[in-house]
Formats: sequence, C-alpha cells, structure tokens
Amino acid sequence: MKVIVVKNYDEVSKEAFNVMKEVVTAKPEAVLGLATGSSPIGLYENMIKDHKENGTSYAKCQSFNLDEYVGIDRNHSQSYWTFMHENLFHGIDLPEDKIHVPYGSTKEDCEAYEKAMENVSVDVQVLGIGGNGHIGFNEPGTPFTEETHIVELTEKTRSDNARFFEDDINKVPTHAITMGIATIMKAKKILLVASGANKADAVAAMVNGPVSEDCPASVLQNHNDVVVIVDEAAAAKLK
Repeated sequence: MKVIVVKNYDEVSKEAFNVMKEVVTAKPEAVLGLATGSSPIGLYENMIKDHKENGTSYAKCQSFNLDEYVGIDRNHSQSYWTFMHENLFHGIDLPEDKIHVPYGSTKEDCEAYEKAMENVSVDVQVLGIGGNGHIGFNEPGTPFTEETHIVELTEKTRSDNARFFEDDINKVPTHAITMGIATIMKAKKILLVASGANKADAVAAMVNGPVSEDCPASVLQNHNDVVVIVDEAAAAKLK
C-alpha cells in the first residue's frame, strides 16, 4: 500500500488524476471502476479539464460504478447515475453504452452486474472511505467474500446522506446495491482518496490497523497495488 500525503483536497485530486491519466494513457481501452461522493469530485474535474485541454480520450474505455441507491429512479436528482453524468460523463467522451451503474433490488440484479464484469478486469478502481471505514456501501461487518449485493443502509449512513435529500432522513433510501468487497478486490489497481479530519480515524485503521471486517477498508492491505492519497488532515493519525 503506497500512501501519499499532500497538503489539501486540491492536491489530493491532482495526485489522483496523475494516477488515472497514467492508466488511461498506457491503456486507451482501460476499464475504470468509479465512485460517487464528494471525495472523487476533484479527480473528475481534473479528468474533464484534461480531456478538454489535452484531448485525453475515454472513447475506448468502459466504466463500472461501485453502487447505487435502491428504489429511486435513475433520473432522480440524487441517484448515482445522475451524479456520475453531472460530475464526469457529460464532460468526457466515454460512450453512453460503455457506462455501467448497478441498478435494481433483487439477487438477480446483483448477479447480472457481476456477470457484466465477468469478462473484464477493472484496471483502476476509485474509492473513497467512510468515516467508519466503509468502501462502497460495504459497512463494518460485511464479509470480505461478498460480491455485488443489496445492503440495508445504517442509520448513520442515512443521516450522513440526509443533507442531499432536503435534510429529511425519511427521503433517504433505506437500501443500496453495491459491489462487494470481493468484487472490489479483483481490480488490478486501487486508488483511494480521502480528505478532512473526519476521515483520520478510518484512514489510520485502514493503513495501520489489523485486517478486520470491523474496518472494511483494512482489506486493502491484502491487495498488491493500492495507492492511497490523503491530505494532511486525513493523515493526522497515521503512524
């Protein structure tokens, strides 16, 4: 696990973009594993800027997203489908038919997403980390062997996300569909970005702590190519 500590969020985003650009330049038909949330927005802004200014192309790439809410329409303003289009896809040349975001509420929907990934290897998987160490919607206690599955969202995760739903927890979906930890671990390279003091405990547990289902991100210690990019605040508790 390679840990890069930089000054602030903008620097985190620039460093993460350098990793992403290296992958796409070396392999124009790269398979990108993508994440939502505030952490990767700066990375996506850098990708769009570079695409417009330098012509870096994603025309031969395909993408697979980590997760999506269950029970809201794809075109809902807070769906991850909408988020990805607003924050990345509208600004680059990735073909619409190469974009994959999980969708649905059944075991069959989960199996279909795994099947869609069966014949591809994700070249780089972007991750954020939750304050409790979750990756994707894999909350503490999720078995490391789990593949794409439906998860009931914890009260904490729902209250954290209420700010996107008019501060009304009753409007926040109760379930999500997410790539499992085993799915995430299949990626060739993992790029995890985190910033802010509220992530310091989780980052320390991921990097220095025991590998334990209590901190889902700690499983990344078992992966052979992980780049963790954090700002000084998120790195404050690292040994």
